[in-house]
Amino acid sequence: MTDTHAPSASSASSTPPASSATPAASAPSPTRRSVVAAGAATAALLPLAATGQARAAGAPGDGPVFAHGVASGDPLPDGVLLWTRVTPSPDAVPGSGRGAPVEVSWEIAEDRGFSSVVASGRVTATAASDHTVRADVRGLRPATDYHYRFTAAGVRSPAGRTRTAPADGTTADRLRFGVVSCAHYESGFFAAYRHLAARTDLDAVLHLGDYIYEYGREEFPLGSGSVRAVEPAHETVTLADYRQRHAHYKTDPDLRALHAAHPVIAVWDDHESANDSWSGGAENHTPGAEGDWAARAGAARQAYFEWMPVRPATEGTVHRRLRFGDLADLHLLDLRSFRDEQAGAGSGDVDDPGRTITGRAQLDWLKSSLSASAAAGIRWHLVGTSVMISPVAFGSVPAYLLGPLAGLLGVPREGLAVNTDQWDGYTDDRRELLTHLRDNRIGNTVFLTGDVHMAWANEVPVRAATYPLEPPVATEFVVTSVTSDNLDDALGVPPHTVSAVAEAAVRAANRHTRWVDMDSHGYGVLEVTGERAQMDYYALADRTDPDSAVRYLRSYRAPSGTQRVERAPQALR
Repeated sequence: MTDTHAPSASSASSTPPASSATPAASAPSPTRRSVVAAGAATAALLPLAATGQARAAGAPGDGPVFAHGVASGDPLPDGVLLWTRVTPSPDAVPGSGRGAPVEVSWEIAEDRGFSSVVASGRVTATAASDHTVRADVRGLRPATDYHYRFTAAGVRSPAGRTRTAPADGTTADRLRFGVVSCAHYESGFFAAYRHLAARTDLDAVLHLGDYIYEYGREEFPLGSGSVRAVEPAHETVTLADYRQRHAHYKTDPDLRALHAAHPVIAVWDDHESANDSWSGGAENHTPGAEGDWAARAGAARQAYFEWMPVRPATEGTVHRRLRFGDLADLHLLDLRSFRDEQAGAGSGDVDDPGRTITGRAQLDWLKSSLSASAAAGIRWHLVGTSVMISPVAFGSVPAYLLGPLAGLLGVPREGLAVNTDQWDGYTDDRRELLTHLRDNRIGNTVFLTGDVHMAWANEVPVRAATYPLEPPVATEFVVTSVTSDNLDDALGVPPHTVSAVAEAAVRAANRHTRWVDMDSHGYGVLEVTGERAQMDYYALADRTDPDSAVRYLRSYRAPSGTQRVERAPQALR
């Protein structure tokens, strides 16, 4: 179910416009802003400039085209949100504000051949919503695969596959999700998405943020150089910019394949707007030169909801709850819209109870939602958090690694045990949430995290200083980046070299960390059953190769009732 009791949050910059389409009646560090010298783009680039996107789909004449694929998201037991973007004429490129309104019909069927259509409707795509289309379909059967497509002026879109959630009050044997984050376009190809798209065993894909990056070309620390060019070439600041960036990402064939194959459940992190964003600004925003922050954040938010298959929660944020029968609730957080500005390096402000990462209303909602899930007998409480909640210390990391780690993690370069952009920078919120889990005996809570371009398996204590004498209250699985630079990338050294030294030092300084991999790019596959939650970690052979193979790294699991992490002997079958 979608939680209809998400809190209002007055600190949001703006509320997004109404969905661009409503279905007709239907059947039932240096800072990351620093410019790093990078090599020239290779001939393997796939630069589909905005002015050429309409023609890229091979549409005849001036007819409408579906150049950006189809997508679905936020599955419910009886419905799912469908998405596409139609280009009604060659001049109606994303962000242009041009193009006439066009009527788009949609249909959803139980079979690939669409001989058994169970719901259909029509919407009008207009320039006001960048000609994106959203149809929130209801009346479907739970735990069922469906196929969907769109049509405009006789031109039919590619077909997509989606799946509804299990019904309330029922217990699924298992749930299985792909888990991804941090896809910097210039740093590599999206082969991780291709491998997930090829899987036939997933209920959905969870995207934990940094779906797009706001930087201009070669403005992100690219330790090994850019491999392809992003559009627009400049940093995204305006509504037109963000629309063009989302559109350019969705010209990537592997990303389109992922969306066509599985429903996607997404939250944003900072790069959907600007690096290290908070409620009143961002590290990568210059007031005056780049306009008003509220206007920029509002533009980023509007483009996000136009271009993503995500239902906005109260006041246009992404925090919400999805229920998957009696097996799991997925609580999704917005950790950018309501937070206070990050504390300075080494500042005692990280412990200030007046500072927040969630905002008061969202933290109260999360605690209430977790308690309600436990009271309802839901077996697992999954929390999608875009930044790490586990405490991280770096006291024994060698000095020559502190600088690169600072660039990736936001930690003080002097090696203090604080990452002020993550929950480590807002310790009172973390203590309140974890104490709530402990005092109310809410077990089987699993935090699912991205952001840091590394893979981790953690036990989460209320206080790291008393671990392991004081048992953990939750577990955390962190997935690495799809493409964004990791430690060895940032240093410009071969894989599995200095990262091995840093991994050993981090494990030594953080006893609650059962495993960390600072070198790989890839994705995770999470399976939840009555007995355990298990994350399989996969790594790409080469992020710069569009045809990259993938290899299985290892698996960790949290047995039910333990709040502990242990290595699993094999991958999911």
